[in-house]
Amino acid sequence: MHWLPAILILPYFFLLLKLYRSLFKIKIFNASTEPVTFVSVVVACRNEQNNLPALLNSIAHQNYPEYLFEVIIIDDNSTDKTFEIAEGFTGISNILTLYNKGKGKKQALRTGITAAKGNLVITTDADCSMGENWIRIIAAFYELNRPDMIICPVRLESVPGFLGNFQELEFLSLQGITAASAISEEATMCNGANLAFTRETYLDHSDNLHDEINSGDDIFLLHSMKKGKGAKILWMESPDVMVTTKSTSTYRSFLKQRSRWISKGKIYKDRYTIVLGIVTFVGVVLQVSYFIAWLIYPDLIWVFLSVLILKSIPDFLILLNTSQRYDKRDHMKWFLPSQLIYPFYVLSVLFYFLISKEKCLRISE
Repeated sequence: MHWLPAILILPYFFLLLKLYRSLFKIKIFNASTEPVTFVSVVVACRNEQNNLPALLNSIAHQNYPEYLFEVIIIDDNSTDKTFEIAEGFTGISNILTLYNKGKGKKQALRTGITAAKGNLVITTDADCSMGENWIRIIAAFYELNRPDMIICPVRLESVPGFLGNFQELEFLSLQGITAASAISEEATMCNGANLAFTRETYLDHSDNLHDEINSGDDIFLLHSMKKGKGAKILWMESPDVMVTTKSTSTYRSFLKQRSRWISKGKIYKDRYTIVLGIVTFVGVVLQVSYFIAWLIYPDLIWVFLSVLILKSIPDFLILLNTSQRYDKRDHMKWFLPSQLIYPFYVLSVLFYFLISKEKCLRISE
């Protein structure tokens, strides 16, 4: 009877293995022609005076004709010099700085994308950096495939210590699942730090972004597109379009960010995303439960180890594949300690969200 609940780990094992096999379909995109698409780069930001100059410099050095792209910066009610820095930047000839017509990132993006001149829109965040071919390769991929949305890779800036390495491993895992699910035509996640879509598609779905929630502008757009059916959503693999974003620097900010991520789950309507979330949570609960049971009843060690191994095999394979593609394989040495800690971390994030009086994500009653 002690073994019976352990079979609940099998859906996680087989679902994640299926996603892992999808990763072998990834092909690196190389542009064979010079694109001519006009691109609108849209950045919503709030109190980013310290990060914005570096982003603008990255965009200013793009290997793409200046007359073929514009940059739209939307200031979301900042209390620092974000607007002044963007407005005064002279390194980009076609830059537009706007004030958010409402409040929050979703309305800020809506303000910017409504004003955009290009049908191909690329979004990123103020704390990001990218290579010089970022716009050119995305535009070339768009011209070749004509997708409605392009999900592009994101990696975390390396930070020393266990927290930094744990964040990177978790982020690599999420990126692996993001790529695999998109390739399987069941896209579950995307990241607004490096996302492209057509302006027309965005405007068609912009009323379905759950403005009552402060975050989720990217994933709610993705799920709305999937619900509408017929949308062409593609993963793009290229080191030239990789965007690097900053890690959180403290445990509290880390928990706060993750609680914001996990809390959006109660609003998700996408069937595949819900199934993936359920089997993942069941796997976490099983691992914690059998670990505690083993401490009380030592004979249960074999059940605990079985659950741990069945959960770890697909996790390891996805992480190994993704870490190799992102040139982060040295982080795999942290896999085992992270795997043991991960279930307790998930439960702590959930607990933090439930008790925190400073929830970053608020759901209107």
